[in-house]
Amino acid sequence: MTGAHPDWSEVEERAVVRKLDFLIMPLLIAGFFVLQLDRGNIGNALTDFFLAEVGITQLQFNIGNQLLSLGIVLLELPSNLILYRVGPQKWISCQIVCWGLVATFQAFIKGKGVGVYYVTRLLLGLLEAGFIPAGLYTLTQWYKRNETSRRFTAFFLGNMIASAASGLIAYGILQMRGTAGLSGWQWMFLIEGIITILVGIVFALLMPHSPAYPSNILRHSYFTSREIHILTHRVVIDNPTEGPKNKYVKWIDVKAAFSRWFVYPQLIVSFCCIAIISPLGTYQPSIIASYGYDRLQANALSSVGNWVVIVLSLSFGWIADKTQRRGGLILLAAVLSFAFCLATRQLVTSTNRDLKYGILVCTTLWGSAAHPLNGSWLAVNIRSPAERSITMALLIMTANAAGLAGAQVFQAHDAPLYRTGFTVILTLASIAVHERRKRSKK
Repeated sequence: MTGAHPDWSEVEERAVVRKLDFLIMPLLIAGFFVLQLDRGNIGNALTDFFLAEVGITQLQFNIGNQLLSLGIVLLELPSNLILYRVGPQKWISCQIVCWGLVATFQAFIKGKGVGVYYVTRLLLGLLEAGFIPAGLYTLTQWYKRNETSRRFTAFFLGNMIASAASGLIAYGILQMRGTAGLSGWQWMFLIEGIITILVGIVFALLMPHSPAYPSNILRHSYFTSREIHILTHRVVIDNPTEGPKNKYVKWIDVKAAFSRWFVYPQLIVSFCCIAIISPLGTYQPSIIASYGYDRLQANALSSVGNWVVIVLSLSFGWIADKTQRRGGLILLAAVLSFAFCLATRQLVTSTNRDLKYGILVCTTLWGSAAHPLNGSWLAVNIRSPAERSITMALLIMTANAAGLAGAQVFQAHDAPLYRTGFTVILTLASIAVHERRKRSKK
């Protein structure tokens, strides 16, 4: 490398990036897949007599989901400080195995009451804390800034595929009710928890340590010395602050992360997006069932919108990387989210179940597509690796704080039409549009 100019060809660099895409991305996507599966399958359990069999009310169910989000918020930043110290290879794999164990043992809380339910949800949140910002931060260590939007979106594919597939998986597993004396929801927690543990083990075995030392835990290197040279220098040329770094985050990095004025409007947008899609994700099978579909159909139908989100998000990520314009896409998503939230609220008394279902599906699309794009936009505007680690943690802390608020949007006394719940969602969508428009004018 001469000065700030690469001593490799574009063909060589593209080959290295392709290798990264086939190595790093599948591992992170698989981790996000099982995270969302274990976090979100509680909504599918609702349709299988979960409340009655555990011995809790809908209010207590909502509080349990708030405790999960609280656990994530509490340990999100400390988790990323540990990540910065020990690296993703060790820390992320440890996280996946640990929350997988808790997710598995949720299968045995039948009849245990509210206390045990609360403990398992809080533990799950504490152990999941930090995974998403850890994944986002890891991507910024391996990829250049103009490559991040598509990779951030691809990372969130794990979340989206799990959300899309969970209803179909639940449709199959819940039919095992009575097998070996277990309820369908018990089988679901058991099977999906074991899958998570296996993913954690594979992650530990295959994930390379860092661009400078791209070997796995068995000390097998995936790259030649020439490719390692390209890996370690191409990101530094793109962003000189990506050079050698301290193993500890300094106070000045924390202060800088909290003092960036442009971060806060984006955090507000993320809060609104997640506060909309989080309760809808949990209650969508139940809401669809209230339209007149049977409980197994409702689980399968709840997956449809998530498959559409995958295509939509990939399209947004591709456009953002090609144009290097992210704000307009986020504003478009916010406006469309508001429009469909308004339509959903207006149709609560309609008897046309197919129309209500179609509009509900469209309501769930836009926040999911905007959130990874918002994260990518933040990442490219934060140059210091340490500061970026903190900012990514702040973003996901905000998202989980939204989960705390969103967990109480749908209340038992408001069922089955949820007039108040959908009014709250409409209000959040309007705030997102307002904040995004203000940011666009600056």
